[in-house]
Amino acid sequence: MLTVPLDALHRELGARMVPFAGYDMPVQYGEGIIAEHQHTREAAGLFDVSHMGQLRISGAGATGALEALLPVDLVGLADNSQVYALLTNDAGGVRDDLIVTRWNDDAFFLVVNAACKQDDIAYLQDSLPGMDIEVLEDRALLALQGPQARAVVGELLPAAAALTFMTGCHTEIDGEPVYVTCSGYTGEDGFEISLPASLADGFARRLLADERVKPIGLGARDSLRLEAGLCLYGHELTASTTPVEAALMWSVSKARRRDGERAGGFVGAEEIFARQDDGGQLRRVGLKVEGKRPVREGQVVLGPHHDPIGVVTSACMGVTLGAPIAMAMIDASFREPGTALTVEVRGKSLPVTVTRMPFVPQRYYRG
Repeated sequence: MLTVPLDALHRELGARMVPFAGYDMPVQYGEGIIAEHQHTREAAGLFDVSHMGQLRISGAGATGALEALLPVDLVGLADNSQVYALLTNDAGGVRDDLIVTRWNDDAFFLVVNAACKQDDIAYLQDSLPGMDIEVLEDRALLALQGPQARAVVGELLPAAAALTFMTGCHTEIDGEPVYVTCSGYTGEDGFEISLPASLADGFARRLLADERVKPIGLGARDSLRLEAGLCLYGHELTASTTPVEAALMWSVSKARRRDGERAGGFVGAEEIFARQDDGGQLRRVGLKVEGKRPVREGQVVLGPHHDPIGVVTSACMGVTLGAPIAMAMIDASFREPGTALTVEVRGKSLPVTVTRMPFVPQRYYRG
C-alpha cells in the first residue's frame, strides 16, 4: 500500500486509515463524517488529495496535441486558467475526468484521478509523441474548502486571495515554488495547493493551527461532492459511459461541438455526436429519497410499472439536507425532474423522485 506525504500527520490526528486507489488514506477523523461535512460547509476543511496524479505536459504544439485527445477549447484557454475535461476513448466513453490548467503557451498542468493515473500516464505518453510529459512524483496536493477558506489562504498565500473559480497562480511557500488554483470537489469556494512533498507537513500544520480549519477525510469528501452533484469516476463515469449519458455535454467546449469553429477532432467525437442524435438510452439523474432510509450504490431503480430501468451509482445521507440522496443511471425517458420512481431495497420498493442537481447550491467564487 502506497502512502501520501502526510501519512504520519494523519495518524497523529487520529485518522481511520483505509485502502483507496492503492494508497492508505484517511476516511475520517475523531469527530466523524457528519461533523467533518458540516464543518466544511460552515468554515474550512483541509483535504489531503496527494494520491491524485499531477503531470506537466509541454512542448511545441502541445495545445493541438492535447485537443486531439480532449473535447475542450485549449486554444482559447488563457494562461493560469483551468478547464474540466473528459479523456475519451474511441467509443466515446470516458477513460477519466481531469482538470487541465494552462501554465503558459506551451505548458499544461494536469490533475488526474488516483485510480486512473497509471493508465492515463501510459496513454498520454503513447498518444503524445514528441511532447515532454513530466510526472510530478515528489509533490503533495492539499485542498482547503469552505466559506472561510479564502480568508485562511489569504493570510498565508496573499497572491492566491484574489483568484476566481478555475484560475490559478504561481507563488511560494518558504521560498519554494508552489501552484495554487481556485477549485475543488465540494461545491464550496476553495483552493487546491500543489507543493513539494517536503513542505506538505509543515504547511498543513500551519493551516490546522487556524481554528477555522479542521482535517477532513474521504468520507465527507464523497458526501460533499454528491451534494454538489459532481461525478466520481468508476461510478457515474466509466469507459462505456459517454458525456451524453453522464449529462456532461456542457464539458464539450462550444468550439469543439459539431457546429463549433474546430468541430470534433477529438477521440470518440463522431460516436458522441451520434449518441447526441439518438438521445442515448441512459441518463445520469439525481434522486431525492423519500423518508430517512438510505439507498445504496448498485441497487436497482424501478419504473412506474416496477420494471428495472437503471441502477444507483452513488448514494449517501445528504448531511446539509438532512435526507438521503443519490445519483443513478436510468432509462433516459424517465429523466424529467419530478418523475416518481422507486428503488429496490432488500425486497421492498423505496419511493424516490428525480430531482435537479446540484442538491445543494454551489458557492464557487467568481468575483
